[in-house]
Amino acid sequence: LEDLQDAFDFCYKVHYLPGEDRNSDPQYAQQIQALQAKLQILDRQRREVLAQMQQLLGRSETLWDFLQQELGAWSKRQQRSCLGAPTDTSLRPLETWCTELGQGLFQLLQLLRVLEDLRQKVTYERDPLKAETPLLERRLRELLTYLLKSAFVVEQQPNMPNACKRPLVLRTATKFSARARLLVRLHDRNRRMEAKIHIDRSGPPGFRRFNILTSSSKTLLTGDSPQDGLVCDFQYLTLKEQKDSRSGKGSKGASEGPLVVTEELHLITFTLAYAYCGLELELETSTLPFVIISNNNQLSSAWASILWFNMLSDDPKASGSPPALRCPPALALDQHFFSAPPLAPWPRLAEVLSWQFESVAERGLSEDHLLMLAEKLFGKA
Repeated sequence: LEDLQDAFDFCYKVHYLPGEDRNSDPQYAQQIQALQAKLQILDRQRREVLAQMQQLLGRSETLWDFLQQELGAWSKRQQRSCLGAPTDTSLRPLETWCTELGQGLFQLLQLLRVLEDLRQKVTYERDPLKAETPLLERRLRELLTYLLKSAFVVEQQPNMPNACKRPLVLRTATKFSARARLLVRLHDRNRRMEAKIHIDRSGPPGFRRFNILTSSSKTLLTGDSPQDGLVCDFQYLTLKEQKDSRSGKGSKGASEGPLVVTEELHLITFTLAYAYCGLELELETSTLPFVIISNNNQLSSAWASILWFNMLSDDPKASGSPPALRCPPALALDQHFFSAPPLAPWPRLAEVLSWQFESVAERGLSEDHLLMLAEKLFGKA
């Protein structure tokens, strides 16, 4: 296409003489006809290139629909694994697919910029590049935005080092860790990408408020090789409850406020300033809800809250699955879940209890075991 355009541009500047009346010159008329034929070929080639890009973008959108489903399925597997379910939560396949799709989309974006440069050099009446290129670029940038925002995930949920396989229960003044990962392994190495964490950015009134001690920002690491991915790993974090200036004590005690402390649900949010190939975005992802305790006596009650909430919440951070070509919906965590907790059907509770035993004893509960537990709870049929 570039060669065709250069040939047309050269012939146009050599043979076309605007303002001169040379209609009676048969040689000039032939040159103008040849020039018009070159322009028609150039126009046809431009339209073919745009049609191919439209086709590739359509296929990319189909791939994105597939990746959305896979990302949603992974999120549910991770949620179940926090309850002890024996499930695969590896991110390597998703990381490979997201990176490949991202590479293709960024290549299309670079091609669009080249086409825009060509249009700046040569344009004409009803030029398809003038009409279609801005629409293609807008559609492409939207798809890249959806991909990157969904590909920023929490790889490791908040977890204390000696939690006895009970994540999502944190204790004040006790170290814990959490890790987020960007599944699109593409970034501008000349620009520093910084990730930050925040706790309870929009917590409900009456809940305790906390500060994250130690550093709340970290540079995104690329690892020793490209296969290691883009990870922001926060370790040795601690929480401290904010003091109420009016009383000099904690913001609320165990018997104050709308809920007891072992039923309060809190969130940590990761934010990341992303930049690559001229695209700059603010990426954000949140952990699963967790409970904050102040002593080990509250551990069992807190874990019961985490188990009950995740057992009955298929998508704890959003209401409904995101439709095709939409960003993940805004966080809609029901932080007052335990004000009127829903009932759990026995088959689901039995499954989770079996996961609990399997995560500790490497063996789940048999039908006889579950029947015995059911009789303890409900009596004999």
